Amino acid sequence: MFVKLIIVSVVLLGVGFIGFAITILVKKNGQFPETHIGKTEFLKKEGVSCATSQDKIEQAKAFKKGQYSKETILEKELNKL
Repeated sequence: MFVKLIIVSVVLLGVGFIGFAITILVKKNGQFPETHIGKTEFLKKEGVSCATSQDKIEQAKAFKKGQYSKETILEKELNKL
């Protein structure tokens, strides 16, 4: 029973990989589609970007406004004492 399950799993994975290979060969550029959030045109139009990029932008805005502190949480707590 266990051996049959492994064989079926391997066969299904093989069929999946063959499908991906055929897709790459048939496509115009022969590449997988871009799935990164920052490079997807639809998400750009909707105003959605990468969380890391948004975080960097917000940190830069806070730094320009002077709301950015390089103190760690521990240092802030020690200063309160």
